[in-house]
Amino acid sequence: MHAQIVLFDGFDPLDVIAPYEVLYAGGSASAGAVSVELVSAEGPREVVSGTGGLALRATTALDPGRAGLIMVPGASGRVGEPGEVPDHDAGAGQWQQDEFIPVLLGRALTTELPALLKAAMENPEVTVSAVCGGSLVLAMAGLLEGRHATTHHLGLDMLDATGVHAVSARVVDDGDLVTGAGVTSGLDLGLYLLEREVGPRIAHAVEGLFAHERRGTVWRNRGPEPARL
Repeated sequence: MHAQIVLFDGFDPLDVIAPYEVLYAGGSASAGAVSVELVSAEGPREVVSGTGGLALRATTALDPGRAGLIMVPGASGRVGEPGEVPDHDAGAGQWQQDEFIPVLLGRALTTELPALLKAAMENPEVTVSAVCGGSLVLAMAGLLEGRHATTHHLGLDMLDATGVHAVSARVVDDGDLVTGAGVTSGLDLGLYLLEREVGPRIAHAVEGLFAHERRGTVWRNRGPEPARL
């Protein structure tokens, strides 16, 4: 399995680094059955995160035609107070520190990223995944209507408003779409993808290496509807 983790201006570093390290370790544990790289819609470049100006380098362009996994992170910025709105429109102006998260996500939608993600979701050989606000990037691009997905708990209402079946769960498996909730869920998402795609023994070995026990039950649209508890 080859994994492409997407970088865009203002991305959340932990959304990227947590699954990157898990998948990279999975590759080591499986004698190379997993490979992972950082990509951007624009190609090789330094991409500045929304956390203190920390930058990571995308080594190549996102390729929606390459079989495997594509993972989209969320953004790191200001949540804002209830009713507070940004003083400029999403997508307007240049990126800057401490912007509202919806502005950062909206700016990502003004790049070539939505078209590339649409092509990826139409490719039967690609599984698209997202951590935290990465689900909102996909949803705001109109790519998740009618699908089951999760995101950070503060964004579940917004996700639901886009026509997604928003699920309050740590990890949601909807077939070729697998999403994780809040930022640290990137660890759990990465481990689940290792288990699903490579096998539980590899996932268990990486879990032990990282001294991290996965949290929550992976939600799937299977089985009877639960009665109200």
